[in-house]
Amino acid sequence: MEKFFTNAFNNLTDSERESFYRTVIMQDPSPYAEKLRVEYYSKKFKKMGENVKIGPNVRIVNPEYISVGSGVEIGANVTLIARGKGGITLGDNVLIQERVYLDTQTEEWGYITVNNNSYIGTGATIFGHVGLEMGSHCLIGQNVTLTPYSHKYEDPSRLIVEQGGNMQKVVIGNDVYIGMGVNVMYSGSIGDGSIIGAGSTVVKPIPPYSVAVGSPAKVIKERK
Repeated sequence: MEKFFTNAFNNLTDSERESFYRTVIMQDPSPYAEKLRVEYYSKKFKKMGENVKIGPNVRIVNPEYISVGSGVEIGANVTLIARGKGGITLGDNVLIQERVYLDTQTEEWGYITVNNNSYIGTGATIFGHVGLEMGSHCLIGQNVTLTPYSHKYEDPSRLIVEQGGNMQKVVIGNDVYIGMGVNVMYSGSIGDGSIIGAGSTVVKPIPPYSVAVGSPAKVIKERK
């Protein structure tokens, strides 16, 4: 039997072998591989607490701009991109499910902060163009999109991609529940204790302790 791949491996340089092993460990779901991933990123992150878990096939760009608290769990196939010093900050006991995408988007102003004990559901996408802040004890459902940016389109004589966009920091308060499939736009900060119904689109600020549904989302009752 021809040992094609064995022979190919034996011809790799030291740096190529390190890259090979790194690829295998980063994708391996075994407990030992997870332990190695945590050990590796503990030396790369700006800060890392205790009892952190990092799933397989996680993509992390510029870990030196990322701070992770104690008890954080990062699921499989998660992407964390910190494009500048504002970076990404995950507080204690933050749970990030599979296929979540966090991207600060801009180098100069972008940042994402998720405070203690918050949960981000599978497939959620969170951008931080000029800042996105999430309070503690938040529940973010599956396939939610949070973005502080919206394209301008007023001039029909120009391509939309050439017209820039509106940017404004988005703040999600404490103890907020955002249902699955919700879109929160640049003008849609959400007050403490509010609930956003599944499939809604938030384009205006939602007062604290409100229940809002629809596209665009409208307050239908208060929780007080």
